Amino acid sequence: MGTRLTFDAHEFLAKVGVGKGVLKLEKNQNVFLQGDVADTVYYIQQGKIKLTVVSQHDKEAVVGILGPGQFFGEGCMNGHPLRISTTTAIEDSVVTAITKQAMKTTLHDQPAFSELFVAYLLTRNSRIEEDLIDQLFNSSERRLARMLLLLAHFGKEGSHSQSPRISARRHWRT
Repeated sequence: MGTRLTFDAHEFLAKVGVGKGVLKLEKNQNVFLQGDVADTVYYIQQGKIKLTVVSQHDKEAVVGILGPGQFFGEGCMNGHPLRISTTTAIEDSVVTAITKQAMKTTLHDQPAFSELFVAYLLTRNSRIEEDLIDQLFNSSERRLARMLLLLAHFGKEGSHSQSPRISARRHWRT
């Protein structure tokens, strides 16, 4: 008969450990810059992080604002050697930094964490698709109305724009 193991994803993401560290960021502090080496995934515990990109013609665009419970920098898991955006704290924030290798190990060894991460990525992908469709087919007024609705619900429980929350505990048998 197997031993019952408990994995608490929230606890895992909140603590320092092998391949993990907790960063306390001040408002306007960069986490990483566009063009930096991509070797770490980040998880927001508290605060908000802005993602921006700069074009070859020095035009800057905000491509996302992320809050608690969201990941960023996951492109390194897909083989991106360099960062494609700059990330900046827009308020005092606390983020967990997880090295690519620690992330791979945890995804392999912890099914509950893998489930959480995949759910997050699928939700984020759907949101990006919705944004693209909105951009291609809706008037600027409709896009503005949609964005205002999304911002009004930003960070609220049950919100359409909310990413999956981490459940308190997941159990499985080995």
